[in-house]
Amino acid sequence: MWSILLLIFLSLCVGIGVWLFFVWTVKSGQYEDTERAKHRMLDDD
Repeated sequence: MWSILLLIFLSLCVGIGVWLFFVWTVKSGQYEDTERAKHRMLDDD
């Protein structure tokens, strides 16, 4: 019984950690311009 509770607790911790990491990446602007990367090779610098 204790092992199931431990696994539930650990999975909740990991899930919350991943969610916080995703929120941090969205707020820091990681997903702002997803179209620019594929058009960059066509630009003539």
